[in-house]
Amino acid sequence: MLTLLCFASMRYALEEMILPSTLGFRNYDEETGLLYYFFDNIYNSSLITFIAGILWILEKYGVAENDKKQLLIEKKQAELQALKTQINPHFIFNSLNNIYSLVYQKSDKALPAIEELGQLLRYSTKDLEKDSISLDKEIGYIDSLIALEKLRIRNPELLSIQKDIQHPHLKISPMLLVPFVENAFKHGDFRDKGFEMKISDHHKVLHFYLLNFKTQKMKDTVSGIGIQNVKKRLEILYPKHQLEIKDSETEFIVDLKIDLRDE
Repeated sequence: MLTLLCFASMRYALEEMILPSTLGFRNYDEETGLLYYFFDNIYNSSLITFIAGILWILEKYGVAENDKKQLLIEKKQAELQALKTQINPHFIFNSLNNIYSLVYQKSDKALPAIEELGQLLRYSTKDLEKDSISLDKEIGYIDSLIALEKLRIRNPELLSIQKDIQHPHLKISPMLLVPFVENAFKHGDFRDKGFEMKISDHHKVLHFYLLNFKTQKMKDTVSGIGIQNVKKRLEILYPKHQLEIKDSETEFIVDLKIDLRDE
């Protein structure tokens, strides 16, 4: 209502005061009453003012929605970056524990282990800054990690690894699969058992399967930082993923599927 009154007042000042004094004509008869003038203008301008008001509201709503979406994007990016920075220290900590054990035992495997870790760190330091890397590079991380872990376990020949990669250049978020493998080595029973790992990308759908046997003193593996981080990243980056984790008294199984066709 205030807008309509302002509109009528401005029009009255222009048509009934400024124009008669400057150009000598007016829009309404000189005898037209002020009250009639205002009601007539309010009536005639109400539709235009209403439409303008609706357009203004829609514009403000659109700006607000865009701002909201941008904030959500920035929040997700910040959260992902925070999760990534947690993966690397956790990974280094576990690897250093393994190397410490080899050094303490004065094993001739200690030096190759340090070299393997150095290679892993060069990869991870460079690629964690990226939004995505090729699938074959992610698998290369896993291969290096397994090579490092083989130096300390008793029966490395018990590790069953099957890879069927037809699209090595598919893009995937870095260090997404590695924490599962790391978790298996950290909590698995490798005294007389190994683990089973299968990776395939049929029809550009990544299928990652991992089975490891648990030690009797093993606690809840899902509570680890690495696994929790992967779950959060999957929820953000691949909301349609399928992740099934089975945790029994003797086994821990991860079955993950991610559609990488649009990556």
